[in-house]
Amino acid sequence: MSTSKRRADSWEWRRQRAWELSQQGWWQKDIAAALGVSCAAVCQWLKRAREKGVEALRTQPRPGGPAKLTAEQRAQIPALLARRAEASGFRGDVWTASRIAAVLWRTFGVRSHRDHVSRLLRQAGWSRQQPLARATQRDEAAIQQWHAERWPALQKKQPTKVPPSSGEMKPVSTCCRMRCAPGRRGGRRRSCACR
Repeated sequence: MSTSKRRADSWEWRRQRAWELSQQGWWQKDIAAALGVSCAAVCQWLKRAREKGVEALRTQPRPGGPAKLTAEQRAQIPALLARRAEASGFRGDVWTASRIAAVLWRTFGVRSHRDHVSRLLRQAGWSRQQPLARATQRDEAAIQQWHAERWPALQKKQPTKVPPSSGEMKPVSTCCRMRCAPGRRGGRRRSCACR
């Protein structure tokens, strides 16, 4: 069950429970305190139940606006996308939600926000595309040759790092001397290496 569905069910339960408690003689302020809601919410719920019946306390689906694309037009979207993005006049062969929205506008005369286009595509079983950023002058043969010949030689030449011995002294940097010089604000630092 989705989070929004659970949330809607919990509010429906509160509205039903508020009606039950009012029928048992509870005061509205006590109902509000028991359910963790405002007195105004309880007042609205009880008024709705008295005027329209207890069924009015059930969660109602929120109506959206009328669909801009017909079912027939939505069925044509996969065929439009199968033509590839470059064939539709875009640089690069990647479909983005903004590009699809532009194609829907050109084809059907319907303006859609890219977020809505993403929802349409998910409903149709399509997923997001990640563009492959590759140079147009890329030479695959040269890359393969480099990986076969040069890369192994570079791996062999890597020096092994030996940690410095404990008796080895590190030189004090110029900025450390300047920061810790007498006469500067704060004077010498206690943890400074130049002491």
